[in-house]
Amino acid sequence: MALRMWASSTANALRLSSSSKTHLSPSFSLSRCFSTVLDGLKYASSHEWVKHEGSVATVGITDHAQDHLGEVVFVDLPESGGSVSQGKSFGAVESVKATSDINSPISGEIVEVNPQLKESPGLINSSPYEGGWMIKVKPSNPAELDSLFGPKEYTKFCEEEDAAH
Repeated sequence: MALRMWASSTANALRLSSSSKTHLSPSFSLSRCFSTVLDGLKYASSHEWVKHEGSVATVGITDHAQDHLGEVVFVDLPESGGSVSQGKSFGAVESVKATSDINSPISGEIVEVNPQLKESPGLINSSPYEGGWMIKVKPSNPAELDSLFGPKEYTKFCEEEDAAH
């Protein structure tokens, strides 16, 4: 535990950032539980993230969620053309530990589903913010994003949730 706290405080003191430039965000921060939380994303209390760019929002589960799930072995996702509603389930992730619903952080029309997850569900573990994205949505109410956590609020939420367990 002391080593975790030291590593986290050292990372925060050094203001570590990702050396690779990605399409989602070039920087990140670490929480005490070592989950990566990216700047530029919004987060739901059910541990999904959303990146809104132009007329499309990309959705996936957070690093914190995949860490708690363990090794992901199967993902059940909807078809393109369907719709999602904020806070409602749109699919499921099955891991070696459990099966968990995936809730949409925003409402809208599904315009794309990540085809790689069918053959490689482990991308959710190895790359939750990049290769492990789940769906792309055309938001029907972009104002819903305002009800979600920013990176700092989500990190605090996760730390409080972990402390309670």
